[in-house]
Amino acid sequence: MKKIILAATAVVTLSVPSMLSAAEGVEIPKEEWTFNGVLGGYDRAQLQRGFQVYKEVCSACHSLNYISFRNFEALGYSEDQVKSLAAQYEVEDGPNDAGDMFKRKAKPSDRLPKPFANEQLARASNGGQLPPDLSLITKAREGGPDYVYHLLTGYEQPPAGFVMNPGSNYNKYFPGHQIAMAKQINDGTVTYADGSSNDAAHIAKDVTAFLMWAAEPKLEVRHSTGLRVTLYALIFAVLAYLSKRRMWKNIPH
Repeated sequence: MKKIILAATAVVTLSVPSMLSAAEGVEIPKEEWTFNGVLGGYDRAQLQRGFQVYKEVCSACHSLNYISFRNFEALGYSEDQVKSLAAQYEVEDGPNDAGDMFKRKAKPSDRLPKPFANEQLARASNGGQLPPDLSLITKAREGGPDYVYHLLTGYEQPPAGFVMNPGSNYNKYFPGHQIAMAKQINDGTVTYADGSSNDAAHIAKDVTAFLMWAAEPKLEVRHSTGLRVTLYALIFAVLAYLSKRRMWKNIPH
């Protein structure tokens, strides 16, 4: 219940159009990520920690509509671990022979269950607002993962003379600096099984990396393919140039 109360205000935070960032002049600092650059890739241990943060903090209100349990094998989980993870959840299935829907344990092929049964219940539980799905959030916001990370860590006391609206929280990276979502990430919010640092900055970075993977699970394949294509094009260009030189060296022109 505590998690639901804390997350109940996490609605309008990520749902504001990205154009507002530019309109309000909010500058998002750049962060170093393992997946940046043409040779960038994901840190599997970080992705697993980020998934833990999503489960324990974000999933009370936010869905991952495009992620199936079997996708987590890409995070380094074994097939048996994925089956065990899926079995911790129940999904609706049916109809059965009697025409009724029923609940069953999830299978690796199932998608992660939504936190709310329908949109109306989601809005009723969150002050009339619909919590955004996080599957593509790092691609849908200007600033991408940098924006998500700094949004999670950008809570401060409002400066002197800054008038806050009732129920709002001051965030220096949010357009207008007033958001309804209360601070969700604090030091020690989660405890990592691998003993990694669990201060607010590390937790926010881990869950942001996980959300980046959710939005671009094929990023490493794309980077690898792009590198191979580039190398092939360079080799082809060199061979074409040498062939041209050989063919035309004895021909007056």
